[in-house]
Amino acid sequence: MKIGILSYHFPPEPAFIPGSLAEELAARGHEVRVLTGFPDYPGGHVYPGWRQSWRHQTHSERLTVRRVPRYTAGDGSARMASWLSFAGSVALAGRRYLGDVDALYVFQLPAVTFAAAGLLRLLGRVPTVLHVQDVWPEEGPSRAAETRRWSGRLDATLRRIYQEAGAVAVTAPSMRDLVVAGGADPDRVRVVLNWTDERIFRPTEPSRAARNLIRRDDRSVVMHAGTIGVRQGLETAVRAAAALGDRMDLVLVGSGAEERRVRGLAAELQADNVRFVDRRSPPDMPELYAAADYQLVMLRDLPELRGMVPGKLQAALSCAAPVVASAGGDTVALVERARAGLSCPPEDWAALADRFWLASAIPPPARADMGRRGRDAYLREMSLRTGVDRIEGLLHEVSSRAGGARR
Repeated sequence: MKIGILSYHFPPEPAFIPGSLAEELAARGHEVRVLTGFPDYPGGHVYPGWRQSWRHQTHSERLTVRRVPRYTAGDGSARMASWLSFAGSVALAGRRYLGDVDALYVFQLPAVTFAAAGLLRLLGRVPTVLHVQDVWPEEGPSRAAETRRWSGRLDATLRRIYQEAGAVAVTAPSMRDLVVAGGADPDRVRVVLNWTDERIFRPTEPSRAARNLIRRDDRSVVMHAGTIGVRQGLETAVRAAAALGDRMDLVLVGSGAEERRVRGLAAELQADNVRFVDRRSPPDMPELYAAADYQLVMLRDLPELRGMVPGKLQAALSCAAPVVASAGGDTVALVERARAGLSCPPEDWAALADRFWLASAIPPPARADMGRRGRDAYLREMSLRTGVDRIEGLLHEVSSRAGGARR
């Protein structure tokens, strides 16, 4: 097949879902054309050595990547302008570049919504698979103020895209209900769980440097790796850890908009067992996972988050790391079904403290069994091969259906 891929981000940005999908489809013999922007995530500045232009294309065997300019705000203060400028660039380049593809795959984030709508209109009857990653714009005061007047347009545009797509893939079972409520045909919605970067996230042994960074002594260590933001609600974890004193350590690796608040709470509670480690690059993370006893996966108790599975869960399971999950909906359901760790309701520090205490009492062989079951579940339900098989099947399905309709 000739397959088009539309994605706001693409490698060398940390966008391994569209990146690995493109590589794998090309390796399977398809001709793949990617339409994306110039790399600027997360800082909002185009990467050093790159310069935005209109005719930037790179080629490898069966894979072509076309990059189009978009507005970069630097500080993230004008994200809507970035989204709209990307949509305009896609409209200018998309018809000629993707006009003869057999099927189009759209990596659907809020940032690509207007671009996807315009491209579907330009390409007419090209069948499309929409892979929905997030049905809500990211929260936060700046984002809310910026998008308030656009929220109605976003909703209307998403509804139109859902209705026009030949198939809609969702990253968690509960997200299906959200996209159906948003206008998608229930018979065309499929669950395709995200995968992780399996070249990086796999079982390993901790180095001495990783042990020294993560562990202080023999006490149990629960590690949270990733964004310290509004969605995670890590204040709950700090309160839970503070209640246990020297029974366990909570290690937070990363940074984010809420880091100052979370650090302040730890200081206020005099939680000496809560430690902060600066953000590390992805290749460093598997050794840090191995140095800890558990990986913490947290989401706040918000309706839109119950149908979301954070990427850190796939990374932890792929590394055979046991999990403590403080969340609702599909995240906890996946952990419990795999028997890959412990879970409790979100935003309940007392319940999480109980899970932390139980985690510290579980012997190492039982923890290792949790990790093995988690990795088995990842390979069975969330791996790159499984996910690409399902996406490839959907692309064939919508292309065949469209061909039958034309005939």
